[in-house]
Amino acid sequence: MADSSTDLTTDLITVTLRKPVGRPKDEDLPARRRQEILDASALFFARLGYPNADLKLLADELGVAKGTLYRYFPSKKHLFLATVDNCMQQLSQQVNVAAIQVDSPIERIEHALRAYFRFFDVHPHVVELIVQERAEFKERALPAPLEQDNTAIWRQHFSALVASGGLREVPVERLVETMSSLLYGVIFNKYISGCGETLESKTENVLDIVFNGLMKEKNCYQAKGNHGSEIDNQ
Repeated sequence: MADSSTDLTTDLITVTLRKPVGRPKDEDLPARRRQEILDASALFFARLGYPNADLKLLADELGVAKGTLYRYFPSKKHLFLATVDNCMQQLSQQVNVAAIQVDSPIERIEHALRAYFRFFDVHPHVVELIVQERAEFKERALPAPLEQDNTAIWRQHFSALVASGGLREVPVERLVETMSSLLYGVIFNKYISGCGETLESKTENVLDIVFNGLMKEKNCYQAKGNHGSEIDNQ
């Protein structure tokens, strides 16, 4: 006669071995889902505008419940600002990758600017997002296009160029601020005018004016104070 306790143990082992193995937990799924939402919302907000953007429509486009969006972003405002920041982070990453491909400071600046303009050629909707951010959230600090990385790589490039003797000793903060204003001007001029030329094609023009200047003679212009006149010196 078989031992019933032995049979029971055998049955339990068999059941355990035959138990279907569940799919392993995907630890990266939340991050991927969040990124999918951000990528879709960039085009969504650019197309409809922040005031008219109903997140129910975005959820339908993504094929998810509206509650899924709120699981990752507590409000439309949070989603919009996170979308803008995500675009700026992507811009920063592409600029940094382009810059490290070369060694000399001036070539790094050239490669970085070319990548910067190329980003907006490929993602023109990001300009629309920046415009909307200015219109809807004026209190938010404007993200300067030359300062979108935590390692201050732009300051490193300009500092290295000054240290090498390639530039006169201009305060790096002034260089960054001036270049930042210039780049925004080039981008928004194309955005408003609808010019058919690519932004990337403007790279050489920008660098030529910045590094070679307009005057034939060196030191032919002397700064005249903060207000551009001689009043400060009288």
